[in-house]
Amino acid sequence: MSRPASDRSPRPKKRLGQHFLKDPNTAQIVAAGVGGEDVVLEIGPGRGFLTAFLAERARLVHAVEIDPDVLPELRRAVEGRGSVIIHEADALRFDYATLSPRPNRLAANLPYNIASPLVLRLLEEVPSLERMRFMVQLEVAQRMTAQPGSKDYGAYTVLVRLLSRPEIVHRVSPRVFDPPPRVRSAVVELERRGDAPEDYPGVKELVVSAFRSRRKRLPNNLPPALRGRAEEALAALGRGPDTRAEELSPEEFAALHRRLSA
Repeated sequence: MSRPASDRSPRPKKRLGQHFLKDPNTAQIVAAGVGGEDVVLEIGPGRGFLTAFLAERARLVHAVEIDPDVLPELRRAVEGRGSVIIHEADALRFDYATLSPRPNRLAANLPYNIASPLVLRLLEEVPSLERMRFMVQLEVAQRMTAQPGSKDYGAYTVLVRLLSRPEIVHRVSPRVFDPPPRVRSAVVELERRGDAPEDYPGVKELVVSAFRSRRKRLPNNLPPALRGRAEEALAALGRGPDTRAEELSPEEFAALHRRLSA
């Protein structure tokens, strides 16, 4: 079982978005579903509180940590466990293709300052990750799971949902962290989709362009050469020429790209 932090433990660093988990019930929720055949990727293990829970369940844990000050305590938390490999690295720059064996699950209390771009990068670049369960700010969780037409729905939502099925599975009190963040948090689970668009890079380019200005109708956000064709493609999808990007579902964006590429 994990050890409590001592008085001499390194303090969390605001610049790294660190809020160390200290509640065993929350750790159990994040680790839920991890079994003896799983190879787990944990990003931002910090003092190793969650890492110890994962090491009890998984075949192997790849723990990626950027902060050298927490490494001694992280190593103590998993001392004697051959099932944990610690990688001292920047998670946004780390080459996940070098991990062996390849992880099939992510379980993590993600650093708040990198969570949004990191989740999308993992979905795009680490196809072996079939399921991801992690803690993020509630605001980020709501963006991942937003529905078309809502204020939280945007390009990021569409890209995450083109590659996965996201769900908020638990809302987390600030009291389970050291230090308590000033925002509420949530545990999110993403299941990788097996029907992601074949030309995902092309769809991504379309989505980013379409959301360039939320006030404009979608065709006007696209390059001039595509505007007329976009209106025709929208009509074929049952949408009018004044449609805005936030009205389209991820699946409609994939269909729109196919028509514009035909």
